Amino acid sequence: MSTLKRFFQDTIIYGFATVLPRLMNFILVPLHVTALSTVGYSVNTTFFVWAAFFNVILTYGMETAFFRYFSNSDKKQQVFSTAFISLTVTTVLFFIIVFLFRDYLIGLVDLSPKYFNILLAIIALDTLVVVPFAFLRASNRPIKFAGIKIFNIAIVVLVNYFFLWLVPDYPGLIPDFILKRYSFEDQVQYIFFANLMASGATFLILLPYFFKSKIEFKFGIFKQMWNYGWPIMIAGIAFVINEMLDKILLKDMISEDIMGAYAGCYKLAIFMTIFVQAFRMGAEPFFFNHSKQENAKQTYANILNYFVILGSLILLVMVVFLDLFKIIIIPNPDYWVTISVVPIILLANLFLGIYHNLAVWYKLTDRTKAGMYISMVGALITIIMNILLIPVIGFMASAYTTLAAYGAMMLISFYFGSKYYPVPYNFKSILLYLLLAVGLSGISFIYFRENYFMGVLFLGIFLITVFLRERKDFKQILNQ
Repeated sequence: MSTLKRFFQDTIIYGFATVLPRLMNFILVPLHVTALSTVGYSVNTTFFVWAAFFNVILTYGMETAFFRYFSNSDKKQQVFSTAFISLTVTTVLFFIIVFLFRDYLIGLVDLSPKYFNILLAIIALDTLVVVPFAFLRASNRPIKFAGIKIFNIAIVVLVNYFFLWLVPDYPGLIPDFILKRYSFEDQVQYIFFANLMASGATFLILLPYFFKSKIEFKFGIFKQMWNYGWPIMIAGIAFVINEMLDKILLKDMISEDIMGAYAGCYKLAIFMTIFVQAFRMGAEPFFFNHSKQENAKQTYANILNYFVILGSLILLVMVVFLDLFKIIIIPNPDYWVTISVVPIILLANLFLGIYHNLAVWYKLTDRTKAGMYISMVGALITIIMNILLIPVIGFMASAYTTLAAYGAMMLISFYFGSKYYPVPYNFKSILLYLLLAVGLSGISFIYFRENYFMGVLFLGIFLITVFLRERKDFKQILNQ
């Protein structure tokens, strides 16, 4: 159990680094939906959709490739230096291309020139710190990693609250030179400005790592990392399509109002998103570092079992108390028109988390192209189903499409993983927990909406079932 214990320790710390910033972001959702109309929230969403897309392009799978070769290499400094130089050079080349085609790109992303400039600055700064952050994770320095991440998001939160709450609500406390330049008509710009400040501060903190090693570029190392990483880039683009395209299509095919409301209610899945992200942050370096241990496959099986238990519990809690969460997180009733998508999005993100867990097979066997193809299948489902179904059933089409895409990716990964890297997953238990959580969630949402007595009863049924089946393992873990 010591290996599993180490995984939980790392995941808790990395999870804390992910969860706390996300929770701080979570605090911003009520602020944003109160300060912004659904149309304004649509602009905010569009900005971060493109930020996610360009982030994938500019990092081209180098972060995961760095883990792969740094953990197994006896020339770690050369791996670090090569990865950092390659990202720096490609970022500079990207900005030259953007400068040459600036007018066309501004029209493509549907953002004002001012927003576009801020977007470019943020993605440049965030790209340059990818390798230093990856180095902290790969060298088992999670506390420093967590501290920097938390500092980053603290700046985002404080600047947001200053410009979106303190300035408009308490102008008497604000210096005149700020009030004279403050725009009540364009408040969304302050959200982008907050992220720019945070990215700049993070860059300055990590600047010493840029000079940590001797500057040397090894083409052989770069070629290995590129061959490993470019399929991950394609998979990342497909993931952005799966995660973000629905919002762009809703904006174009229905209205900005619906897109903004959908994006706002989508945030109610934040606890599942946090859970999945925290798992990934701890699991990725763990999977590589422990792949050669004798009991590695059994450890991976145990991890998936516990992941499904916790994910299913989050699903059930969120659905049972959805109408309480919406008042707290989305206090603007204008957004509630799309609240029915939340249970579907929660389950879709749980499927995505299971997929990330199952993806260990192609990452450890260097079959990253498989991940690319699987993600492309998901992207194809996303494109086709959204285009066909949005005109028929409206915004619900995007929720069902997300569920179908991630569900298909999960099943495909399971099928091929069982052939190329068989892990003894306890599928009987996993399927039981999923079906029980989905069934109880559906009954609660359809027949017992806002009946919290029945909701607590359903939670009790789920927890008792888990306890009865897992009590021996839980006792061992607690002893450890």
